[in-house]
Order: sequence, then structure tokens, then C-alpha cells
Amino acid sequence: MLNVYFGDMPDAIYNTNIYFNNTYKDSWIVKPLSKDMIKAVDQSDVIDEKTILSPVFGNMSPKKLSGGVKTLLLIAYDHTKIFNASTCGDNCAPWILKIAENKKVVINLRHLMDFGKSEFKIRVLNTGKIVKNMGDLVAEAGEFV
Repeated sequence: MLNVYFGDMPDAIYNTNIYFNNTYKDSWIVKPLSKDMIKAVDQSDVIDEKTILSPVFGNMSPKKLSGGVKTLLLIAYDHTKIFNASTCGDNCAPWILKIAENKKVVINLRHLMDFGKSEFKIRVLNTGKIVKNMGDLVAEAGEFV
């Protein structure tokens, strides 16, 4: 289940770009979920653990991935920290929900991310309430962002 804390969260990793560049594992890059996220968000293809083929940059290191993809990879594979998902665009929201389908995920948001029109299940940690759609999420999180 996805758990979201809105607003300032001192324990959360705010600069996911720098954190990713210094902590990611090569093995993360070639996992099927990673390949799908990199393709969908960055329109790039994983060649191997150290090479991504980007339509903009050509062959590049995983360190050149977008901040959104880096944050998604951290959320998926680093279970030791809470990450600021406000570094992600709304195009990352479906992937955050997907990652949280099979495990407890806690993220920090400093803005109201659009999780779409479909029903979902998110616990707002600020209040403990579980919301199931964007209308309820806006109502619950509005005072914190």
C-alpha cells in the first residue's frame, strides 16, 4: 500500500538525484520493472547495467536518467529510506502505485501529485486516513501542501 506524508519531512531524502548517483546498484537497472519505467518515463532503452540508449543523449550512464526515474528506482529498490517523490512528474504516479501494489511504500510529497482518475488506495500519514480517489486525496492533503 502507498503511504504518503505531505509537507516537510526532515528524515526524507530530498535530493534524490545526488543520493541515487552515489548509492544505486547496477543490478537495479536491468530488472524488468526498471526497464519498463525507464522506457515509459524517459523513452530510453536499457542496453546493460551501465548503458542506457536515450533518443536525446545516445548511449549514457544510468546517472544521466531523469530525476523522476531515479526516484522511482530508489522507491522500488532502496527500502532503507523515505524519498521525496516531488522530484517526480505526474507521469511517475502510476509507477509509484504499481511499486506499492505488493509492498508497503512510504514517500514524501511536497506537492499534490495527480494519481489519475482511476480508484487507488493511499494512506495519508499526516492524518492516518485512507483515500481512494483524487477528490478525497485533495480534500485530505490540501492543508499540508
